[in-house]
This record gives sequence, C-alpha cells and structure tokens, in this order.
Amino acid sequence: MDFTTALDHHLATVRDRDLDACMATVHPEATFILPNGTVLSGADEIRAFHKGWFEDPDWTMTVSVTRTLVQSDTAVAVLTVDYDDLDRDGEPYRLRYFLSLVFARTAGGWLLVHDQNTSC
Repeated sequence: MDFTTALDHHLATVRDRDLDACMATVHPEATFILPNGTVLSGADEIRAFHKGWFEDPDWTMTVSVTRTLVQSDTAVAVLTVDYDDLDRDGEPYRLRYFLSLVFARTAGGWLLVHDQNTSC
C-alpha cells in the first residue's frame, strides 16, 4: 500500500470511529500529543483515549491535507483540521488546528508513530 492510501485509510478509520481498524494503523509504541498538551504513549493509552472519543457521537472532523513528504521509510502529513463538537452544556464549539502525522514503513505497511495536534 502506498503512503497516500495508508493515510486515507487511517483518516477513514477515525472518521468512521472504527477503533480496531484505527489501532491497526498505529504503531504499538506511538506517541500522541493532544491539543491541550496531554501526551499519550503506547497502544494501550492511545486505545483507551480513542475508545472514549469514538463513543462520543457529537463530534465531526473535517481535514484537508496541507503537505505530505515521503522519504524512504518515513512519511509526514500535515493536515488542517476543523473540529466541531458540543461542550458539557450542549453548546456547539469549533476548534481549528494543525495535525502532524508521522508514519514509518514496516513489514506490515505504513504505521502511525507520532500524532501531534497544534492550535492554529
């Protein structure tokens, strides 16, 4: 699978809230940095976060690719994200941020090794 297909597949698993399929795209030792600065390390922490997030039916996320770079066995994608959700009082809010994804080519295909969210 080429990198663009792998990236599209990963993003589809998030959009579809498919936890098992999403985790199949994530390296077991990956690192995620959330918009609030929280750092998640390893598959167990990442799965636990995504389980709760995917169970929330209120959010939607629109992504557009800003840039990709593939060099041998490493690929980087920088995306712009518009994230819509409801706060604790049921009021809508929107976040706009950059999402940087770093993938490594493994024997099984491209796996996400780093995910960082940065406010615009």
